[in-house]
Amino acid sequence: MVTRVAVAPDVLHWAVERSGRDEAEIADRFPALDAWEAGVRQPTLKQLEDFASATRTPLGFLLLPAPIDEPLPIADYRTIKSRGVGRPSADLLDTIYLCQQRQDWYREHALVNAQESIAFVASLTFSASVRAAAAQIAAWLGYDEEARRGIRYWSEALRWLADAAEKQGVLVMVSGIVGSNTHRRLDPIEFRGFSLADNLAPLVFVNGADTKAAQIFSLMHEICHLWLGDSGVSNVAMNVATSDVHERWCNEVAAEVLVPTEHLLGEYRDQGLDKELDRLARVYKVSTLVVLRRLFDIRKITWDEFSSSYDDELDRLLEIQRETTGGGDFYNTQPVRVSKRFARAIIADALEGQTLHRDAFRLLGFRKYSTFKELSQRLGVA
Repeated sequence: MVTRVAVAPDVLHWAVERSGRDEAEIADRFPALDAWEAGVRQPTLKQLEDFASATRTPLGFLLLPAPIDEPLPIADYRTIKSRGVGRPSADLLDTIYLCQQRQDWYREHALVNAQESIAFVASLTFSASVRAAAAQIAAWLGYDEEARRGIRYWSEALRWLADAAEKQGVLVMVSGIVGSNTHRRLDPIEFRGFSLADNLAPLVFVNGADTKAAQIFSLMHEICHLWLGDSGVSNVAMNVATSDVHERWCNEVAAEVLVPTEHLLGEYRDQGLDKELDRLARVYKVSTLVVLRRLFDIRKITWDEFSSSYDDELDRLLEIQRETTGGGDFYNTQPVRVSKRFARAIIADALEGQTLHRDAFRLLGFRKYSTFKELSQRLGVA
């Protein structure tokens, strides 16, 4: 006998929307979905389990009489034309939940090991001068003109800045997928990063599905949020005049750290916007979108020039991003996804018997002991 399950039509529609996946794709996979939503048929238990997996929805949620309100667990700084964006996707929510679990583990680890509080977290307010704050953060990272000159590529700049932040106690996680699931690619349009402020385990997450140059700005932006003591999700929209003072301050300070005003004034050449965009982006190892904003800030272009060029440049970069595929050596990419600092700490704890291997595997994103052993050797922990 086939077991069928009564599911509220509104819950089915909510699950599809929450998944962030294309509605037509879900409908193709489940031809009876329209009938389920109309209430004229009911799915079998197996069909409902498959639907839960396809929409990334806990099965228990589908058995509720109405959709649940599932807000972001942290502040939402994202804006589209000064308005808040819609319901967070399952991918974003699951990524935040996973990072919170990692942060909880690391905080407990820090307490057990009597780690001192990290002084920079919440040490500034948005009333602080942008230039003064940027100078303080740049010095904290050791990111000066000499450091920039020694960096050749965007990927190298991202790695340099992430390593510098981790040396100061920040857990830096850069990933373009949910956990280790390569079939759940994160959408940089939905969010570009988030911060989880904590005085023992400050954490920043950067959406690795974005371009490398864009990731650099997102990393710096989220670091600025930690200096304010903020926990929140950002989309780093530099062409939007956000009314949120925290988001605006973080944009301005991040831009000043990466492209200092005085240095830019001396570096700028009046040789046409197209040539200058690419040249300055290479000089400062940032996105051309950041360069555009900085040129507007120092009044080398008008707002109209900035707005029209920004839209064109954003379309170009998004096309490049869509053509970029993931991949790479797992043992090189996974420590970046989970934070090298976090990975070393939990591996050492597991080897010492302080953390169950099962828990370490779950938080690191794999299941095999052989993977754990190889990763520990690569990180120099074994």
